Amino acid sequence: MTIEPRNWRKSSYSGGGGSCVEWAPAHATATGTVPVRDSKNPSGPILNLPADAFTSFVTEVKAGGFSTF
Repeated sequence: MTIEPRNWRKSSYSGGGGSCVEWAPAHATATGTVPVRDSKNPSGPILNLPADAFTSFVTEVKAGGFSTF
């Protein structure tokens, strides 16, 4: 069964430099997976992450655990 994610939200960490990430929180609530995509390519691939893995990733980003380029 395929559920089309709706109501994409852009990450608050996405800057104006074109490196934008979007996720669909309503889809995550309904299925337990978090769809993530590149906002510059909305018809491109979607990465579906387990909710707990996505939560860990966001927590690490907020803590400054990843270097920036």
